[in-house]
Amino acid sequence: MFRKSITRTPPGVGATLAAVCVVQFLVSLDLSIVNIAIPYIADGLGFDGAEVTWVVHAYAIAFGGLLLVGGMLADRFGDRRVLIRGAIVFAVASLLAGLAQTPIHLVAARGLQGLGAALMAPAALAALTAAFPAGPARARAFAVWGAMNAAGGAAGVVVGGVLAELAGWRWVMLANVPMAVVALAFARGGIPAVVRRDTRRPDLLGGLLVTAGAVALVWSIVGGATHPAARFAAIAIATLLLAAFVLVERRRGADAMLRLGLVAQRSVGGANLCNLLIGAAMASAFYFLSLTLQRVFQAGPATAGLQVLPFALAVVAGSVLAGRLGGSLRPGVLVTSGAFVTAAGFGGLAAILTADGTFVATVLVPSLIAGAGFGMCLGPVVSVATAGAAPHERGVTSGLLSTSRQLGAAVGLACLGAAADAVGGGGADPVALASGCAVGFLLCAVLLVVAGLLSAVLLRQPAAETIA
Repeated sequence: MFRKSITRTPPGVGATLAAVCVVQFLVSLDLSIVNIAIPYIADGLGFDGAEVTWVVHAYAIAFGGLLLVGGMLADRFGDRRVLIRGAIVFAVASLLAGLAQTPIHLVAARGLQGLGAALMAPAALAALTAAFPAGPARARAFAVWGAMNAAGGAAGVVVGGVLAELAGWRWVMLANVPMAVVALAFARGGIPAVVRRDTRRPDLLGGLLVTAGAVALVWSIVGGATHPAARFAAIAIATLLLAAFVLVERRRGADAMLRLGLVAQRSVGGANLCNLLIGAAMASAFYFLSLTLQRVFQAGPATAGLQVLPFALAVVAGSVLAGRLGGSLRPGVLVTSGAFVTAAGFGGLAAILTADGTFVATVLVPSLIAGAGFGMCLGPVVSVATAGAAPHERGVTSGLLSTSRQLGAAVGLACLGAAADAVGGGGADPVALASGCAVGFLLCAVLLVVAGLLSAVLLRQPAAETIA
């Protein structure tokens, strides 16, 4: 069904790792760089009320809805080719976003950015999986990937705050252009050029169904808050579309875009479930941390961005530690340990957070603990989910993993944010807002405890098996 891939003049694995890290840094950067600049964007382009949130939603819907298709394209046409196309789309979209003159132009450009990211992310992760199939080098490579993931998210918060405050919101968008060009250059020089002769029939119907279903599901979460009836309708439509996708994939058998037996594997299914919970907790925690710093402690955007740096540096340190321990400890042990450590950090922050606290006395130490724990589990859970994937399934496996993280982030932020708002009364009073954020951090800790328990049960394979 699937002939062996032919690789021409492959670069070293170090060059592949560098290229993948640059791409992951860019994707993570763009996921966070816009959030802190939303008020400036609303004022600059004249968005009406809550409409400005579509600057975030358009990206999230396109990115989350197209990740599996991006992975499928990487499997069919090669990681390098799809990654390069994605970087070009992303660069053009970033330029269009920076030059947008109306709200609709900016929202459309952000959707196009999401498409570019959905092509880049699974292709990059599939290339990393192919370059490091087994052994201690794999643990170290995924630790570096995890560190760059965290560094990109933190850099987005810092750069977004500084650019929005000092240079204007357009530079928040335009800053992605040179980064995309750098990612393009690294991809051309670092990702092997692979010619894949895939004799399977293209699964166009499956791709259409899963994309439409994922888009409807993500929209129901991030975009339907002000339209409850539309939200329930979108959930119903998403359920029908995804059920039809499962039926189509079962009938196609070996020609399926997403082999259902792959998802049923304990390592793949368990890692994606843990990834969903971790993604939900971490996206929500970033939101509550930003809310605490800016609206409880009254820090400006640039200051708040800098205060997030210790958390991000702790994630990098935790990722490095996971890389050092990866040769002797099972990935599941690292995921479990990291999830529990992160839960302890957020639980501690929830216990001491008050409106009269300060960054140093209240936030710094718990965020360092939480960041280190997150770094410990970030790379290993991705490594488990992609280990042992067949060459023709690496892209879609990576796309599935990215989808679970993105879906978890959307669901977690919607649900935990609603719970925090219910306690905080909408955030008008700093005292009430602090109480709401404390509840939010506590719920993040609960999600991480559940993720840790699940990883202890589902990710128990010996290290040699999980990375083979």
